[in-house]
Amino acid sequence: MRHLLTYRDAVALLGGPTAISGLLDKASSLALFGLGEIDLFDARGEAVRLGDTFLRRTRDKIKGLSRYDTTQRLTAAHTVIVMVAYLEALAEMEVLRDLTLEDQRRILGTDDRLHALADAPVTPPGPRFPHERMIGLLRNDYRNFTEELFDILSGLACWDRWDATTRARLRAGIPALALRRYEELFRRMAAEFPEVACWIDRADHQATRAEIRELAHGLAGIERRLASISQVRCPSDRLTALTMANRAALRHPMMSSTRTPAGMTLPTLEQGYVDPAYRCLRTGMPAAEERMWAELDRRDDLTSFLAAYLTLPLAADAPLLVLGQPGAGKSVLTRVLAARLPASEFLPLRVELRGVPADSGVLAQIEHGIRTALDEDMSWPDFVHAGGGALPVVMLDGFDELLQATGVNQSDYLERVAEFQRTQAEKGRALAVIVTSRTAVADRARVPENSYVIRLEPFDEDQIEQWVTVWNKANQAYFRDRDLQPLPLERVLAVPKLAGQPLLLSLLALYDADANALRLMREDLPEAELYERLLHGFAAREVAKTRPGLPDDELERAVEDELLRLSVTAFAMFNRGRQWIADADLDADLHVLLPDSPEKSGGSGFRRRLTQAEGVIGGFFFIHTTQALRDHERLRTYEFLHATFGEYLVARLVARELADMAEQLAFAESRRRPATPDDGFLHALLSFAALAGRAPTVDFLAHRLTSDLTEDRREILKRHLCELFARALQARPGSAYDAYQPTRADVTARCAAHAVNLMLLAVLTADGPVAGAELFGSAQPEQANELWRRMTRLWHSQLTRAEWDALIRTVKVRHELRDGVRTLEVTFERDAEIDVADLVFFTWPGEGPQPARRMRSSGSIPMREIAFRDDTLLGHLYAALLPYAADVDPTLESYPRSPVALLLDLLLSETPDTGRYAVALAEGPTWKYVDQVLRRLAEDARVLPGRDVLTLMRTAARRWSGPDRLQRIHEVLSARPDVDERVKVQAGLIAGQAEDEPRLRPFDGQLSAVLPRDVPGDRQP
Repeated sequence: MRHLLTYRDAVALLGGPTAISGLLDKASSLALFGLGEIDLFDARGEAVRLGDTFLRRTRDKIKGLSRYDTTQRLTAAHTVIVMVAYLEALAEMEVLRDLTLEDQRRILGTDDRLHALADAPVTPPGPRFPHERMIGLLRNDYRNFTEELFDILSGLACWDRWDATTRARLRAGIPALALRRYEELFRRMAAEFPEVACWIDRADHQATRAEIRELAHGLAGIERRLASISQVRCPSDRLTALTMANRAALRHPMMSSTRTPAGMTLPTLEQGYVDPAYRCLRTGMPAAEERMWAELDRRDDLTSFLAAYLTLPLAADAPLLVLGQPGAGKSVLTRVLAARLPASEFLPLRVELRGVPADSGVLAQIEHGIRTALDEDMSWPDFVHAGGGALPVVMLDGFDELLQATGVNQSDYLERVAEFQRTQAEKGRALAVIVTSRTAVADRARVPENSYVIRLEPFDEDQIEQWVTVWNKANQAYFRDRDLQPLPLERVLAVPKLAGQPLLLSLLALYDADANALRLMREDLPEAELYERLLHGFAAREVAKTRPGLPDDELERAVEDELLRLSVTAFAMFNRGRQWIADADLDADLHVLLPDSPEKSGGSGFRRRLTQAEGVIGGFFFIHTTQALRDHERLRTYEFLHATFGEYLVARLVARELADMAEQLAFAESRRRPATPDDGFLHALLSFAALAGRAPTVDFLAHRLTSDLTEDRREILKRHLCELFARALQARPGSAYDAYQPTRADVTARCAAHAVNLMLLAVLTADGPVAGAELFGSAQPEQANELWRRMTRLWHSQLTRAEWDALIRTVKVRHELRDGVRTLEVTFERDAEIDVADLVFFTWPGEGPQPARRMRSSGSIPMREIAFRDDTLLGHLYAALLPYAADVDPTLESYPRSPVALLLDLLLSETPDTGRYAVALAEGPTWKYVDQVLRRLAEDARVLPGRDVLTLMRTAARRWSGPDRLQRIHEVLSARPDVDERVKVQAGLIAGQAEDEPRLRPFDGQLSAVLPRDVPGDRQP
């Protein structure tokens, strides 16, 4: 149910036909013209009269209607003024005056295209973009109307009477004048109806950005905006408790007081909630693709967005999906929004999905939420009726908890919510629905076509400053009584990964509240050391809370035990390829890996004994627990508030094991004894997933290995890791940790993961490149080359695509000749520059013409992969495509319809294909690419249908503004006698709009041309 109203729809909704809608009906128009009693001038007069009196009549039509019915009528009114503005522009430009009665009969009697004016969908107002963008879309609508009208008029006598100047003036003037008239009518409508002012973020309707910041606490802006639209509605007394409970949330502290030191004052939600920034994804786009989000604007007008959304019909079409990281404030947003919405217009209901039966339907979940909120049973229809015409706003909080904790497939959940909205609207019980979820699970549910999706963004520096100011003001007495300094803003801003998330920002504030720990950190503290101190500090606090009075050495041992269990928790997520872990899975892992770990019973009286997983998690502030109810059983999953905590803990445990191994090896070496440290625990951890798949983990490991181990220990460890790597594919003896099975993995997959991790650890431990012969313990470099090729093919076949891509971006492989012997070396160098000589050591021809250039790149994935795999065939194929990579586009994608494949198809095909041209022009990656396509199109324009060429020119004009190519295509069309004259005219207009410079930026590239021997140390001829 999409609200793309046509003019005819809008008129019907507002009470019946007018002379305009009747005139644009073909049958009645023919009859009227046949009688000679009305012509197009009557339509013009009706439009002017409608614009003068329409808004005043609309006010009377919406009195006493429900919130949703009012919204529908106002949206219809907006559609009417869009069309009225255009008709008035036609009248003022006197386009219709030159039409004879015969012309009018021809238009209305033989050309259905006129009815597009009445039946074309009108761009609706929406909260996704500011007013300027809305005006831009409407300008396009008016231009399309005008192009359609001109296409009709070009076959009439008046067209021949107009010279080129008149045509150009009308073509540009009609849309511009219609737009000005629309803005006049819209301003009057916004002044008459406050809801309309909420629809679009108008620059002149909002005061200033400073005022937005002033209202950016506790969603105060939405309450101010919506207060003016309230009508006299009185919800039932049965809903009084719900209204009071919603409002009381603003007086609650912004975090649990059980996690704070005694004497500390927590700001309330009204004081401390800082309105988050967000990005809004257009409907129909994949919500889980980070690339899509990165291309969208970051916006700080959340109150404007929500006010517009809830006062438009689209709110009742499909759910609004609110995404965010753990700790981003999704649940808090629903609590604050429920408190701010005026009770006379909206009926907010929060439903925590963690507390409803996971396998129940949407209606049952909502009614469960009603029962929880009111402490009494009430059916959904009774709930709506008790609202007295207010629009129900149901907030389904925690969709991700249903998915994670139960493991049940809920891919159609959002579609079922949209279907529920549709059926309820048909029964007169329209409702808006807001669903919150973690971003990471957005790809596990299909998003309805009409849904808006917003993602809450991390705080920027201004928002962090607002938060810190409120925190310091609330805790002035706490700081004074304990002789502490306030939370330092500059130190908080130094850790943006943590400070950007509200809950993690609270973590930093609590950490500094303990003896100003954050303030006392040195400014150049590495990121790894920061996470070590944070985790150590909170582990020490947890131990002191549960086991007070421990001596220092026992306290330190207990803290290390806590961090070990947390590290195993991090590996439980890492080895399963998730950001979360189920309670039962964590229990199983802990039982195998830490069988002697002490458990925290937690059981007393009638309380059950805690599981080992619950004992590990405890009250750690940086771990988020999700819950769901299935078959009366409470299911739990756990995840770190920020993925970096888990990534650091994985690196920490590996580094600790390697440090212990290095000490054993050094001790044995000092005693001249053979050493075979038990690597069973390390093998269990590192044989299910590639460490390279997590870049922060690799960086933390590199830091820890360098800072924790001396140079001699690293050298000893590197040699041992190379030995382990050389026999990584051999059979292993049994181990106490064989029962550790986080996933069902084949033997080949486990061997591949273990081997690639050993290789990476050896490279990270080394102080420079590691030769292939050293890695494999081979005296012959040629043998090492062959073993490397075999190993990389195993990795390529067994690692996930993401792991493989990360691996080749993390490890650089270089091939070269040394004393006539072909060798390879491996080094840790993320996104390093690769030269063609590094691909496979293919040799430039020694005789004949030398190649014009060689290429080097720091961003070419194909070059990195070819060098890593030591693949001669792919290397030579890539070398053959170097001219394309250098001059057109360095991205050589490998899928069948990639840009390079499409271009070669167009250039080499004997039969031109319009469809391939359309794709190439619309998706061409660079301006040189489009230039090559247009060069070929200028040749094929001699045989392609004229209208197809015109369509392709329009597509090209949106991306290309250089004059030569389009002008050449126009010349080819003009010389063809079989092409319609109107096509030639329109092609000329398109070609004439070209500018002197190409619009697409030329490739500024990471590839630079060099001649052979330009590379230092290059021995190629």
